[in-house]
Amino acid sequence: MGLNAERAGAIAVIAFLTFVNLRGLDMGRAVQNFFTSAKVLSLGLIILLGCIVAPNRNAVEINFVSGFFGPGQWSMGFVAAFGAAMVGSLFAADAWATVTFTASEIRNPKRDLPRALALGTGLVILLYVLANLAYLCQLPVLATPAAGPGPGADALRRQVFGLGIAGAPHDRVAAAAMQMVWGSVGGVVTAVLVMLSTFGCANGLILTGARVLYAMAHDGVFFAVAGRLNRARVPAAALIMQSVWAAVLTLSGTYSELLDYVIFAQLLFYVITVGAVFVMRARRPDAPRPYRAWGYPWLPAAYVVAAVALMADLLVVKPRYTWGGLLIVVSGVPVYMYLHRRAPRVA
Repeated sequence: MGLNAERAGAIAVIAFLTFVNLRGLDMGRAVQNFFTSAKVLSLGLIILLGCIVAPNRNAVEINFVSGFFGPGQWSMGFVAAFGAAMVGSLFAADAWATVTFTASEIRNPKRDLPRALALGTGLVILLYVLANLAYLCQLPVLATPAAGPGPGADALRRQVFGLGIAGAPHDRVAAAAMQMVWGSVGGVVTAVLVMLSTFGCANGLILTGARVLYAMAHDGVFFAVAGRLNRARVPAAALIMQSVWAAVLTLSGTYSELLDYVIFAQLLFYVITVGAVFVMRARRPDAPRPYRAWGYPWLPAAYVVAAVALMADLLVVKPRYTWGGLLIVVSGVPVYMYLHRRAPRVA
């Protein structure tokens, strides 16, 4: 809680990117394209160095041959911990749905939305899996101070290797992995690459999130002012409201704590959204559908079951913020019902 240098920097980034997006969709899109390209190239560099150019043989031996992923490691406790660890990976792929928030501003949504959803999600999953493979090729999963990183390693590499992925300082696994490759320089370079990645992620969330408030205002379930556009044809009030709330959240907890809250709430709404496919198929079987749910009904049903199981796991393993997230979401139900009945609709 409270303000420190890191949180002040985060709030400054939120304010700057909000200002950029207030200038128009073209400006926000240009920033997003630049930093997304930088992010993909950065991850490609980490994957290339970690997996191909300079893999650590001792880490590979410990992780894949005799250690963490060896026989006898799979248990209920391991499965529960694995589910909790999925929070980070789910956040990495979380923006898969946000591309739909800008559907009204896309020239050909019937063609472009399915392509963006499939290609974007597929690329993110591929990069995330390969990046984690690169980390596993550099560091043991658990702390192993007795095992050395290899001949010729300096004190920094021995310390980083001994801590392992689980003990990476401040959860900065990428920086620790690159320290195994380049020493202290690797940590600095990786910090810069992560900053570029974070900048692009924040811009994407700011750009798309305000469109949700805009749509809610037009549906009569949010403040009417959020449904108005400025001269640049963007929802200015929604962008400003969003930035203020993001700044408040920045002051309320650590990154990991907020991540637990966000992912649980997102999973809950994704379950509701996917479940709506079944409801709409039953209620409106003849409604026009420009694109269909591939694998229906088995694939959507499998998603709902997996997401509900993961939410139950998070409530048990990480209760501090997941229960809070559930209560906040539930508290919005009476607010929604009230605004749905009373709030004026935007023309």
